Amino acid sequence: MEKKFLISRMLYCLLLLPLFLNAQPLPIGAAAPDFTLPATDGKNYSLSSFSRAKVLAVVFTCNHCPTAQAYEDRIKQLTSDYAGKGVELVAIMPNNAEGLRYDELGYTDLGDSFDDMKQRAKDKQFNFPYLYDGDSEIVSRAYGPIATPHIFIFDTDRKLRYQGRIDDMENPAKKPGSMDARNAIDALLQQREVPVVVTKVFGCSVKWKDKSGSVEKATQAWAKEPVSLDTVSVDGIKELLKNTSSNLRLINIWATWCVPCVAEFPEFIILAKTFSERDFEFVSVSADEPEKKDKVLQFLQKKHSSGKNYLFSGKSKYELIEAVDPKWQGALPYTILVEPGGKIVYAQQGEIDPVALRKLIFHNRMIGPMFK
Repeated sequence: MEKKFLISRMLYCLLLLPLFLNAQPLPIGAAAPDFTLPATDGKNYSLSSFSRAKVLAVVFTCNHCPTAQAYEDRIKQLTSDYAGKGVELVAIMPNNAEGLRYDELGYTDLGDSFDDMKQRAKDKQFNFPYLYDGDSEIVSRAYGPIATPHIFIFDTDRKLRYQGRIDDMENPAKKPGSMDARNAIDALLQQREVPVVVTKVFGCSVKWKDKSGSVEKATQAWAKEPVSLDTVSVDGIKELLKNTSSNLRLINIWATWCVPCVAEFPEFIILAKTFSERDFEFVSVSADEPEKKDKVLQFLQKKHSSGKNYLFSGKSKYELIEAVDPKWQGALPYTILVEPGGKIVYAQQGEIDPVALRKLIFHNRMIGPMFK
């Protein structure tokens, strides 16, 4: 499961290498660029908000990146460990939501919007201000983070004394060999020279607004994927529910004449694209009459449903109901989430809550964060 993701991630990073090389982080000795940005706690923060700090750490991080997620607890620990020593830490989210493809969100339950940031800060109980710069990007470009996370550490005079990684171990379950950020902070508190002033950083590239072109290209590519529609019998429905695959399977039973079904269908396409690089698959089953096959296919093509699509071919819709789930009362839409082996972990009659369903999928044992 993870090998496929790591390979695609490496290829993606190679494609972005020219952008990385053109990025220019703030040079050592430079003054901290000022800012006024909104935070998840409802306040606005500027550089002067941290005027009492002997040392100021500015971390550029985000929600969606697996590496950034891996460092969240360490950033919290860094904040608490140095809170009584005159050190303050502030995090800034530099990503623009328009620069993120759906498949780049497959390792997170939250995106990088300001509202998502508020939820992440609440879920993780951040003990540091979490600031949003995804709209203007002016502050982020002034600091020049290469990836998330990227930390910049300033002395009392707000001169940059260290920039780079927090430590040299992405996996939080393993012990780092070099505690670079802590070494820099300790040196500044002891009025010594920072032993290493610049390191490389590893993580997800910053999703600048001008990367929205790659999002559009991905969207166009998805729109060109072939869409097919097969028929499925009662026995076929039972096989789908057995789920002998290695994927977490989301099944939506719908119809073209069902207004709520049609209205929510795009949400399933988003979920399919989001988790396309994970052990996940979306299956649609239309309850339309067999003679409506052309109409069903036209709808699926319009919605770019390039996964597995079926049209129920049985004689009775009550056979369909019993084959899917005896607990189902028969109203459309009906959505179920099935683990390999046939265990139903979610069943919903009526419209879904797309945010809640995405969280449920992400936190399922088959999916989950990169570092569990």
